[in-house]
Amino acid sequence: MTDGPPKEDETVLVRRDGRVGRLTLNRPRALNALTHAMVSRVDAALTEWERDSSVGTVVIDGAGERGLCAGGDIRAIYEDARTGGATSPAFWRDEYRLNARIARHPGPYVAFMDGIVMGGGVGVSAHGDVRIVTERSRIAMPETGIGLVPDVGGTYLLSRSPGELGTHLALTGAAVGAADALLCGLADHFVPAGRLPELAGQLASTDVPVAVRRHVTAPPEGELAAHREWIDACYAADSVEEIVDRLFASGHHAAKQTAETILTKSPTALKATLAAVRRARGLGTLEEALDAEYRASCAALRTPDLVEGIRAQVIDKDRTPRWSPGELSAVTPADVARFSAVPTGGDLGLGAPRRP
Repeated sequence: MTDGPPKEDETVLVRRDGRVGRLTLNRPRALNALTHAMVSRVDAALTEWERDSSVGTVVIDGAGERGLCAGGDIRAIYEDARTGGATSPAFWRDEYRLNARIARHPGPYVAFMDGIVMGGGVGVSAHGDVRIVTERSRIAMPETGIGLVPDVGGTYLLSRSPGELGTHLALTGAAVGAADALLCGLADHFVPAGRLPELAGQLASTDVPVAVRRHVTAPPEGELAAHREWIDACYAADSVEEIVDRLFASGHHAAKQTAETILTKSPTALKATLAAVRRARGLGTLEEALDAEYRASCAALRTPDLVEGIRAQVIDKDRTPRWSPGELSAVTPADVARFSAVPTGGDLGLGAPRRP
């Protein structure tokens, strides 16, 4: 173990364990936040293993005890946005293409979603075939708190959660534990964290379903199921303003707290996010959703809220962002429409029809 941060070629540990290709995100001091180099390294490993018939399964996890991945390297995005946003679109382009690749990887792709799994961490795990959560899992798409719209396929995943649970998670950015991740369709199985090393070892020589069944147990009780009635009723509204009004008027203390949480987020990002999740419900593929999210992320680079949100949450950590505009009522339809505009450098193009 070294005293400093890992070298660039060590930020993802790539190795073989029998018939398993192992990927370990290895920036534990940064909660394994994804850099462009890490995205490229994971993509290169998947490319190699897709061509190697001796690799039957891919397993991804995170170094350290705190989590799989806290998201993209938003400090890098912050510095880029402050200087014109020249490099972030290339990062997102490769990241979102990797998300799509994971979803269509030919062999079992097993994700250990232990600890913190947020933003880009969801992108490298929740599109896999076997998504395992533990008692330590905290899964979230917190983008509205930094002026972004949920990306990495988040709008696609959340739009397919039962009822309005996905809308609730998208607008609030709330983190959920194992049972609620299972309920929302973000994960498949609960395995106690202490059993993950044994499971990983068995995957090297045992069929994935058989190995997983040996370790799956019932998760601790979640929270969202008890709140489904007011969540589904309030979030069915057509606008963020009406959602907030319904939450305040519902008579549930938890709903009132939720409304207060929503009002701390970027008003522009909130409206763009609601539109994105609703639109994603009608999209047929993950690739189409990623195309739409790429447009939204590139648009966010041109708004003041992205820099301000990251400053408040990550750089200065004063947790008091000054949004522009500061009120939901001041966000116009034109402001929201900009999040669907074709970026200057062109579209991502994942959802385009493929040639036979």
